[in-house]
Amino acid sequence: MRTHLKHLKRATAVGAVALAAFSLQPGSASASAAPTPKPSDSHTKVVGGTKADQGEFPFMVRLSMGCGGALYTKNIVLTAAHCVDGSGPNTSITATAGVVDLEDSKAITAKSTEVLQAPGYDGKGKDWALIKLDKAIDLPTLKIAEDDKLNNGDFEIAGWGADKEGGDQQRYLLKATVPFVDDATCQKAYGDQLTPGDEICAGKLDTGGIDTCQGDSGGPMFRKDDAGEWLQVGIVSWGEGCARPGKPGVYSEVSTFAKDIKAGADKLGG
Repeated sequence: MRTHLKHLKRATAVGAVALAAFSLQPGSASASAAPTPKPSDSHTKVVGGTKADQGEFPFMVRLSMGCGGALYTKNIVLTAAHCVDGSGPNTSITATAGVVDLEDSKAITAKSTEVLQAPGYDGKGKDWALIKLDKAIDLPTLKIAEDDKLNNGDFEIAGWGADKEGGDQQRYLLKATVPFVDDATCQKAYGDQLTPGDEICAGKLDTGGIDTCQGDSGGPMFRKDDAGEWLQVGIVSWGEGCARPGKPGVYSEVSTFAKDIKAGADKLGG
């Protein structure tokens, strides 16, 4: 069993329980509306990050259960499987978009109508899910990688999660850049907890200091494609602690599931 998911997945088992109970209040864009969980071994926000500019990553979405996500279509959010509780009708999730400041009065909100969790998800690999919204959000979407050609180099990460291990959720969107870590190196850090092919790793191995953290789960890891457009290559999944040397962040490898994600979105009517 993994014990360091980034929502449920980047936390200890104790932290996972705390985060499962943590939710933004309906109609509120402030994480201060609910007690901030204090997981002891967790990934919550972008560690070592800087504030993103308004409109810099317009596809970013904050979800009320304390996760991130990205607009896959105007009315479907791509997030992590461990952020949701199975598939089916669901009207309990509020998505906040269009702002870097969650307390900005210009924030766009929408409610979930249905959730599709990755078929066969059992807590190891396959960490993706789709959330259908009750209305279209008129913002740019984030296209996903359909092959692994860009699974290298430096990636961008962004989220409203903790800025340090065990830290508070953030009001402002933070961003950072993390380098690719190959499977063999990542397996030295995590052994058989890693699922090569399902997962891709990134982070500063030698120094640590930059990473996603608790509350960033489900958010995108992305980079520019050959045409200069943002392309999602990963979904924030898990890691041991936050930004620890030798313990890179682990992300769901989007290209592996691109066909399934598209089929799922078609099924949802997105």
